[in-house]
Amino acid sequence: MQNMSNGAVGTAVVRCCRLLLCAVVLLSGFGFDGAVGLDGMLFPRESESRQIQELDGFWHFRADDSTDRRAGLDQQWFLKRLAATGPVIPMPISSSFNDITTDRKLQNFVGWVWYDRGFFVSKDWSNRRVVLRVESAHYNAIVWVNGKEVMRHSGGHLPFEAQINNFIKFSDENFVTIAVNNTLTPHTLPPGTVTLHKNSSDYPPNFYIQNVQFDFFNYAGLHRKVRLYTTPIAYIDDITVVTQFHETTGTVNYVIKTKGQIGDSAKSNTLLFHGRNDYNSDSSADVSVEILDRNGSSVAKGSGNMGQLMIKNVIPWWPYTMNRTHYGYQYTLKVKFGSDVYRQKFGVRTVSKTQTGLFINNKAFYCHGVAKHEDSDIRGKGLDFPLIARDFNMLKWLGANCFRTSHYPYAEEIMDEADQQGIVVIDECPGVGIDFDINFSNESLAHHLEVMREMVRRDKNRPAVIMWSIANEPRTQNPLSVPYFKAIIDLTRSLDPTRLVTYVIGTDQKGELVAQLTDILCINRYFAWYDDSGYLETIYYKMGNDLQSWYNEYKKPIIITEYGADTVAGLHTIPSSMFTEDYQADFLREYHHVFDIYRKKFLVGEMVWNYADFMTAPSVSRVVGNRKGVLTRQRQPKAAGHILRLRYWSIINETLPFSAMP
Repeated sequence: MQNMSNGAVGTAVVRCCRLLLCAVVLLSGFGFDGAVGLDGMLFPRESESRQIQELDGFWHFRADDSTDRRAGLDQQWFLKRLAATGPVIPMPISSSFNDITTDRKLQNFVGWVWYDRGFFVSKDWSNRRVVLRVESAHYNAIVWVNGKEVMRHSGGHLPFEAQINNFIKFSDENFVTIAVNNTLTPHTLPPGTVTLHKNSSDYPPNFYIQNVQFDFFNYAGLHRKVRLYTTPIAYIDDITVVTQFHETTGTVNYVIKTKGQIGDSAKSNTLLFHGRNDYNSDSSADVSVEILDRNGSSVAKGSGNMGQLMIKNVIPWWPYTMNRTHYGYQYTLKVKFGSDVYRQKFGVRTVSKTQTGLFINNKAFYCHGVAKHEDSDIRGKGLDFPLIARDFNMLKWLGANCFRTSHYPYAEEIMDEADQQGIVVIDECPGVGIDFDINFSNESLAHHLEVMREMVRRDKNRPAVIMWSIANEPRTQNPLSVPYFKAIIDLTRSLDPTRLVTYVIGTDQKGELVAQLTDILCINRYFAWYDDSGYLETIYYKMGNDLQSWYNEYKKPIIITEYGADTVAGLHTIPSSMFTEDYQADFLREYHHVFDIYRKKFLVGEMVWNYADFMTAPSVSRVVGNRKGVLTRQRQPKAAGHILRLRYWSIINETLPFSAMP
């Protein structure tokens, strides 16, 4: 949550325009012309026909601290091993690079950083497609294999990949080099600006500062896995599954996209070594599909690259708070095309809404959950399996049945757990900090649309995802926001008409221009924190009036997606005062009193800000990060965590009586 006066907004717009040149300098040489072509992006999974080689561990790493950050590009560091270009340090993958060392300059570094490592490819793979996949590189990335560029990508948090048969050696060691640039510009998502103090006696020479328009740390690097995987030359490229059910029968509609021709060895050889492989529109007779239940038993079979299958006595996918026995139930669509086999998990469930309700499988769903961040000590936003396991244990401990991926798509391993454990997700793109006129430009819109295409492509088959969030707290009182967000909402609905579309509102109702376009109103409110700071008694009146006013105007269900108070663990006062555990506990109780009135009407969800403390940019208003978590950054509960746990499990028992708290 950010607060900015009108004067500050105007000043910042001018500054934003002036600083655009700095960002252009830092990104010079990138030459991005759009995201990688939107072919399929199936998550790498082993099968009878597919193998995976992880490229985890320590990579060589160096930051390009030259004045214009272009030394690596100009001197072509990618042509040889990185250690031959100058001093390198070991950097673990997957992690942000910022907090790994003790170097303050690296922690706040802006510009290009470089990674490389060696790898071998088995000769057994010489007659197969070999694909190099990067799960997340924040923000811009260029990838070379053995000194030759194989791909580039703009935008963190989403995967990109390329076939590399034409670049690798099967008889010798290979090396991969990845350059990553964390510079945010007015046209990135999220946007930002860069200040360069070049000739100032008040700063070190050529001193860069990244100005962010959001309240979390701009962690950077290779945050998730880098891996190789193989497929046959003729392969399954994409799978789309859409489900519904009536009474005890489930309906599964599927579309399979394939590439390559089965049995055409001459064409296959061309595709293998030149990498061009268009969709095969004549593959229907070569595709077979089978639905397996959780035990691996076949429940339906079919053929063709598109069709409909029926599941008798279907077990729907449920949140764990709505069904004690079959929550998180998933089937597997086993797809065969020639020698290629891919297994796509899916759940049978529907999502709908009325003027006052949100429904999963035609039953009312009340979202009592949290907003989160991918954030933890040392690793920053780096993928960490023990942390994921701890988080889902603590979500169940709290009784949370939903979370929002604030403010960017989370790792697919996290989304897998949400699917399996029956926890609902509002899937949010990195559209946070869209504050100024320049952020609504055509260039910004084109990139935002591309990000939505990539996000929907990645998460379209996930039963846990019931809603797409296209932005967090944009300035939707700006007339420029209307065509901008209409284009994004229209695209998102065209890509996926089965889920709801929203954005998270941080403005007052007066002058709001875009809320009319969404399916559900998601609203952030901080009465008695940013507004009327310290006056808890105002919450009942202001929150109640605000909810009723929004509903009267739009006649749509509402989720409060953020409310919270910064709290230093272990700090106490009586009477409670701001920043103490006591105040946070009282703060939550006051909001809950209002929520209990309106959840019997049109309020369909409440999500505390935040699940856990998280790091932010340095600020006089932030004491080592944002402290609004009901858990500490180390995932230990504050007093508010216990308050929330009792409340959420009480709500669970209204639906599933006698549910035992873990």
